[in-house]
Amino acid sequence: MDHAKAPVLDALAAYHAGRQTPFTPPGHKQGRGADPRVRAVLGEDVFRSDVLAISGLDDRTSSHGVLEHAQRLMADAVGADRTFFSTCGSSLSVKAAMLSVAGPHEKLLVGRDAHKSVVSGLILAGIRPVWVEPQFDPRLRLAHPPNAAAFEAAFERHPDARGALVTSPTPYGTCTDLTAVADVCHAAGRPLIVDEAWGAHLPFHPDLPRWAMDAGADVCVTSVHKMGSGLEQGSVFHLQGGRVDPEVLRARADLLDTTSPSVLLYAAMDGWRRQMAEHGKDLYGRALELAASVRERIEAIEGLHVHGRGDFCGPGLAADLDPLQVVVDISPFGTTGYRAADWLREHHGVNLHLADHRRVSAQLTHADDEHSAGTLVNALRDLTTHAAGLRPAPAVDVPDPAGLRLEQAALPRDAFFGPAEHVPWEEAAGRVAAEMLTPYPPGIPAALPGERLTEEILRYLRSGAEAGMVLPDAADPALNTIRVAAR
Repeated sequence: MDHAKAPVLDALAAYHAGRQTPFTPPGHKQGRGADPRVRAVLGEDVFRSDVLAISGLDDRTSSHGVLEHAQRLMADAVGADRTFFSTCGSSLSVKAAMLSVAGPHEKLLVGRDAHKSVVSGLILAGIRPVWVEPQFDPRLRLAHPPNAAAFEAAFERHPDARGALVTSPTPYGTCTDLTAVADVCHAAGRPLIVDEAWGAHLPFHPDLPRWAMDAGADVCVTSVHKMGSGLEQGSVFHLQGGRVDPEVLRARADLLDTTSPSVLLYAAMDGWRRQMAEHGKDLYGRALELAASVRERIEAIEGLHVHGRGDFCGPGLAADLDPLQVVVDISPFGTTGYRAADWLREHHGVNLHLADHRRVSAQLTHADDEHSAGTLVNALRDLTTHAAGLRPAPAVDVPDPAGLRLEQAALPRDAFFGPAEHVPWEEAAGRVAAEMLTPYPPGIPAALPGERLTEEILRYLRSGAEAGMVLPDAADPALNTIRVAAR
């Protein structure tokens, strides 16, 4: 296929050249009705290109097949059989994938380090999760994706499971051996869904971890906006093989998707595919060289340690690591990642990817250069000279692996929609959660609807909230009270 073409962008240019006059949404009519103060901030071209996909970008019957052509080009660029665009983020895409594999009260094997969007899918569909334990590093208090042996054991216990879902890479950049996990699923005659939201770039350079389609996954969800050049909410899901019906997948996505998709998001994804098909290897080759340099420079700063394969990969840990996720351990300074991240934003205008009780993480992409890299390194160096002012930091009581595991006492759907009440957090142990309690980022629920709360988990979340952890899903973000299933 001709990857010099960008069907959405070309159709948008043709729309402008045709001097069309819309009597359709959006009501700003290409910006003419927008407040000038808004246009001054957002720019004229944002409104000018915010047109309808149907009776705008394409005609009333979509006879030009603009979106279909763009999706075929994307599939060809990465070696998938089919690709579908989503303008509602991978949070929607992963739900569509789940609903295409399992239905109400059917079982799905799910890595317990899954994103909150996966839990939302369980709630919406009424799927019965069979949790597969991550590989937890008790020294660093960090979870890596489950390995193939864990999925194999889960299939042996639950042969009626309809398929499996694994998250790889994690927000920390760690990956499981997807080929081995896919082999386990296929030996059981079941499909594998990979939540690869952090891996849009993986198909485009051989020195990056192996991506899901090359590893044999059946459905792969990826966020073009995270590591690619897409706009926020731009996502694609890829399909290969015959274990998941493409028409079922399309119908499930349509059930959840918006009927007013953003052409801006389509255009950015289309243009990113062209950019990667033509220049991806060179762009990510330079990004990997820059990442190696940044890692060396940060490691040379006294007191800082950059986690690499030696820390994260090996027996009982991850199988691979994306080096573009630069995870820095700041624990020797006696402060938390939350305080460090806030200080870096306030004093250097540096916004970090994530922060936890002992680490901060910076995401590098093909867009970074020596200037942005230098800004990061200098900010971290300055942080070390001001660390005394960031302590003593409140301690976060992170449980060991056994303490993180909760009993699934009810289906997530039943607990979420059932009768509930609020109780003081000190009285919530032994009660069944009716809400997600999710440190964000990275967005992995510590407790989810239907799980029985323990004193360890409650102390972890409460101490985290006091230390600066963000818990946006909780009805009470300060965690003075917890929403639990009514007795």
